[in-house]
Amino acid sequence: MSVSLTEAAADRVKKYIARDADSFGLRFGVKTTGCSGFAYVVDLTDEIGSNDRVFESHGVRIIVDAENLVYVDGTTIDFRKDGLSESFAFDNPNVSAECGCGESFAVG
Repeated sequence: MSVSLTEAAADRVKKYIARDADSFGLRFGVKTTGCSGFAYVVDLTDEIGSNDRVFESHGVRIIVDAENLVYVDGTTIDFRKDGLSESFAFDNPNVSAECGCGESFAVG
């Protein structure tokens, strides 16, 4: 079981962590929402709970709650720039469908 970052995503996360003295990692998971069922939740974190799994990728800690791991196991997080647009992108092998607007996904 794992979650990883591309080098570009790790570089971007390291910049965010450097700006927030309390943060030491990236919390990654899902929430129930949208027309397909789930949306990704990504935020900096300053804590590791007893139910969390910790992965390391390119020098960045990725913290995932054990309950969320079933939905994101094997995901690679990338950071992409396209002209003026910048965003994180998720390559999740568990996704069975995505909504038309790209905001939510289903696992199955």
